[in-house]
Amino acid sequence: MYAVVSTGGKQLKVEKGTIAIVEKLDAAIGEAVTLDVLFVADGDDIVVGSDAAAATVTVEIVEHFKGEKQLIFKFKKRKGYKRTKGHRQNLTKVLVTDIATSGGAKKAMAKTPEPKAEVAAKPAKKAEPKIEVAKAAAVEVVTDQCEAMKADGERCTKKAKEGSKYCGVHAKKYDE
Repeated sequence: MYAVVSTGGKQLKVEKGTIAIVEKLDAAIGEAVTLDVLFVADGDDIVVGSDAAAATVTVEIVEHFKGEKQLIFKFKKRKGYKRTKGHRQNLTKVLVTDIATSGGAKKAMAKTPEPKAEVAAKPAKKAEPKIEVAKAAAVEVVTDQCEAMKADGERCTKKAKEGSKYCGVHAKKYDE
């Protein structure tokens, strides 16, 4: 059984007995905290959405600490401006003690479709007339000719540049 929880603006996949590192939680060491649940899966049974909000994931605070130092370096060329700063994020190590679903678990997919009850016969739909769309004549491409299409659907009549399949006007637009 595992769950996806949301804490500190991030989502985290947890299982019972695992240790996870999350952004700092305002609770004392050894205290039990309940996290917001987004998804719970237990084999073929899954709980999602409003049913998952009824589920609970309880964690125990193990330790508060600071993460590794992240260096922030600001620099502007040719101005002599250089600034170095460091930042250490406050983190919390938690132990997942319990994952509980308090609600009916839903099956991920039904194994066999249920037969639908027959409804009163509806009048047959009128057959709509078929409309055939004439296909546009294929434009013959000359190897020297630009392959760009104009707004009115015609191909550009200019000669393609060497090493490109577009003319000088369209090469900038399409070759990049």
